[in-house]
Amino acid sequence: MTLYKRYILQVVFVFSVSIVSFGQRDVSEAIATPYVGIQYGANWTAGDLAERYGFTNSIGTYAGYKLKSNWVFGIDGNFLFGNDVRIEGVMQNLMDKNGYILNSSGEPSSVLLLSRGFNVNFAVSKIIPVWGSNPNSGIMIQLGAGYLWHKLRIEAQKDEVPQIEGDYKKGYDRLAIGMNVSEFIGYNYMANRGILNFYAGFYAMHGFTKNQRDISWDFPNDKVDKNLRIEHLIGVKVGWLIPIYKRQAKDYYFN
Repeated sequence: MTLYKRYILQVVFVFSVSIVSFGQRDVSEAIATPYVGIQYGANWTAGDLAERYGFTNSIGTYAGYKLKSNWVFGIDGNFLFGNDVRIEGVMQNLMDKNGYILNSSGEPSSVLLLSRGFNVNFAVSKIIPVWGSNPNSGIMIQLGAGYLWHKLRIEAQKDEVPQIEGDYKKGYDRLAIGMNVSEFIGYNYMANRGILNFYAGFYAMHGFTKNQRDISWDFPNDKVDKNLRIEHLIGVKVGWLIPIYKRQAKDYYFN
């Protein structure tokens, strides 16, 4: 099972849990509560990342704990994916004189180039109530830091292409790994009652990665650049939160 499929299953699991675990509670005053959520981001690349990829999607999960003081501490993981690949000349050495890559049967094969990545971060947020909303809602400012990797995914559509199977594929995938930091500013809304709990706003991630491969088969005579890469994703992010409330105690009266 691919990383993408595993991550989609995790998101579906979080959604399923939300259906059965959500409890009703009045949050007209500041409360402390754990919550989980799912989030989506639409991102544009900048810096060194823009040399390889263009528009990039992200889908992720979040787990955190909100204090009564409106500080929130959490961990999130995001799967990055897209089809806007800007790397020039990749797999040029595999093409015949007509520009085709041949499969194991000697027939032209369709090869897709896609961007893939993942990051996992520890995040700290502050919610600032504004505009007369309940004290659990307001402007949210978040800072995060963690681990990032990304690479070029290569998919042969017709039969097997031996030149891009197994370890050979690693010579084309441009794997890069490093640290990342992120910022988010937007609005966090927690309903007094019900399931309408969300956040939305502007997001930026800054990656500090290095190439992990020692050779690129498409440019075998060129030394792989191992210098620090400064990479950026800038866009918008929206998320749905599922607070996990404790059941409120019921009062019983006996005559």
